[in-house]
Amino acid sequence: MIFGKIDYINLLPLHIYLKKYPLPSGIKASFERKKGVPSRLNRALYKRQIDAAIISSIESVKTKYQNLNLGICANKQVLSVLVEKKTPNQKDSSSASSNALATILQQKGKVVIGDKALKLYLENKENFIDLCEVWHKKTNLPFVFARFSCTQKKALYKKILLPFAKKRIKIPSYILENYAKTREINKKDILFYLEKVIYYKLGKKEKKALAKFTKAVRFKTKFRT
Repeated sequence: MIFGKIDYINLLPLHIYLKKYPLPSGIKASFERKKGVPSRLNRALYKRQIDAAIISSIESVKTKYQNLNLGICANKQVLSVLVEKKTPNQKDSSSASSNALATILQQKGKVVIGDKALKLYLENKENFIDLCEVWHKKTNLPFVFARFSCTQKKALYKKILLPFAKKRIKIPSYILENYAKTREINKKDILFYLEKVIYYKLGKKEKKALAKFTKAVRFKTKFRT
């Protein structure tokens, strides 16, 4: 059981949950060994170098994967998946879904994701376009940025992970302070982001949104401005 880990703030509650969950120490250690950005975990899962991970939602729809109704979702705004205004078009090598989303929404500029994007947005949001906000205005739906996928043992992962989406995870103050220091983001902003912006359960609307996004990417549909 080798689980890949995305070390972004948006999955901090899941990391804390898994740290407390009664798993063998070897499995917990694998989380740190198999750590990377979404695009790296996409490749690792595809090549079966890991057994499971939360990967880019556009990658998760491939038939070789088994998926849980668990991922990284946002509604109306996300703050951490952006396009920088008045910049040359440039994809973010860390992402797959975000680059595809910028394309179908016809948003021109540099794509920025993750903690660096959150920091930039909080410092000067006028310079950025929130891709979730644009998506919601055009579809009236939330957006699924990533989804839990595995190549085997889905029943086991379901037992371990699905309770997470129903829990409110308290982040220990020392961990919060460490993330605030290393990511250079205020603790209050981190908590707001985790408690008011990001959520993890895929329901009917989220599944509908993912299907709409997947279809748009597949058929190269463009949502006009």
